[in-house]
Amino acid sequence: MAASLLRLSRPRRALLPLSSLRLPLSTQPQPTSPGRPPSSTSRGLPHFLSFLAAAAAGGATVALCDPGADHRVGGKDSTELVVEGEHRRVPQEFIDELASFLGENLTVDYDERSFHGTPQNSFHKAANVPDVVVFPRTQDEVQKIVMACNKYKIPIVPYGGATSIEGHTLAPHGGVCIDMTLMKKIKSLHVEDMDVVVEPGVGWIELNEYLKPYGLFFPLDPGKLSVPWPGATIGGMCATRCSGSLAVRYGTMRDNVINLQAVLPNGDVIKTGSRARKSAAGYDLARLIIGSEGTLGVITEVTLRLQKLPSHSVVAMCNFKTIKDAADVAIATMLSGIQVSRVELLDEVQIRAINMANGKNLTEVPTLMFEFIGTEAYALEQTLLVQKIASEHRGSDFVFVEEPDAKAELWKIRKEALWAGFAMEPDHEAMITDVCVPLSRLAECISTSKRLLDASPLTCLVIAHAGDGNFHTIILFDPSKEDQRKEAERLNHFMVHTALSMEDITLNGVISYLEKELGIESLRTMKRIKAALDPNNIMNPGKLIPPHVCI
Repeated sequence: MAASLLRLSRPRRALLPLSSLRLPLSTQPQPTSPGRPPSSTSRGLPHFLSFLAAAAAGGATVALCDPGADHRVGGKDSTELVVEGEHRRVPQEFIDELASFLGENLTVDYDERSFHGTPQNSFHKAANVPDVVVFPRTQDEVQKIVMACNKYKIPIVPYGGATSIEGHTLAPHGGVCIDMTLMKKIKSLHVEDMDVVVEPGVGWIELNEYLKPYGLFFPLDPGKLSVPWPGATIGGMCATRCSGSLAVRYGTMRDNVINLQAVLPNGDVIKTGSRARKSAAGYDLARLIIGSEGTLGVITEVTLRLQKLPSHSVVAMCNFKTIKDAADVAIATMLSGIQVSRVELLDEVQIRAINMANGKNLTEVPTLMFEFIGTEAYALEQTLLVQKIASEHRGSDFVFVEEPDAKAELWKIRKEALWAGFAMEPDHEAMITDVCVPLSRLAECISTSKRLLDASPLTCLVIAHAGDGNFHTIILFDPSKEDQRKEAERLNHFMVHTALSMEDITLNGVISYLEKELGIESLRTMKRIKAALDPNNIMNPGKLIPPHVCI
């Protein structure tokens, strides 16, 4: 577990002096993909469009797709160790153009590039790493970077807190990594309007520390603790449409962004709205950018909706004999109309991991954790109502705490769940599934999946945001052992298809199952939007949209 935490807390290296930027990139170590011939597109269009040019020259009619290539990033459902990609050497004049306005906030140092191209919380690796890492300080600099990349057709990978576990920041095609962490200003706070305008590099934890004296907070909690700050950043949370444990009460990232600014692939800067809470004017461009994973533009400013800090809160825990009983209580609680702010489910394997990692002595059975907020009387009333519901479903050992330190200690258990899992298998990696079903089907889906997981030779843990039907499985495996990789994929495949059989589900961005979830026409519409806004396919290429989709 310690090794995993250290990977996240690695300090940034000192940048190379500007004079070193004139060294040819060939003097830097370059990762290669064994057996893959050099790209034939190195002198022309990117791979995304090169076949169009060839076909047009011969007068052929083609579809805008490339069924012969699969350069997507692995994602939650894949144990693919190395993600392949086309790589075209970055010309020196492009480096010089960036250096002319970025100065020292640019590096071609191999260790720095490798660090940015190697996800800190994912076993996925890419055949290539970024050719250049840049650290803009202003929107104007981001605009100039994007315009230069579009001019030279250089791929762009936006980079935030690097807490993603799904390979969002991999750079399989090389190119430019735009590290947004220097853009971390809190630009304006409007206490009476309960909103705040921030740059994308601001971390959600530090934002809430800033807001606390004003009696406000930003109600998104990505879930796992990160060392050091900022952990997840606001820009990255927008790009991935973050949710978390508080989503059951406050919604996801799309519900808490009022407007944003972004630099599009051609360098245009758009602002998606005003600070007004309601608008029926035009397309909802903010929701188009939120969740686009850096494939449509680079987010440079976000206006966030805030909430009042609750005057009182209660945290409760309850044990159950089976995971179905626990899920049934979560469903019954939501149907009762009780306004919980969190309902988290942990299976007995996860509790065992917590005991091992933290020296706890918790009863190793399926467990529900609740948070109730409001006035002291209201929070206590809701707690007692849920205790009654739990007792009707064979719940036991219902306990609750109100003291701040005790509450923080209980939620720390939940936030460290992933790292605790690694304590059980220190040399393993984690495939993490992400399935959301209608609340009424949660107990059935989670108990069916649990039976399969328990029968597997791999160590598997279950965590659920049970109040909104969302659950994760953490499948620990050794990626160097093919039998374990295949078993992890088999488990994931089964759980995905179990969820798909229940209809009206979401797999939260699992790229290879998007067609089953959304339908091919939706994917074609997404592809048309991508092609219209990013015809050179420079923005995080290979992510989000399956490569076989044609338009």
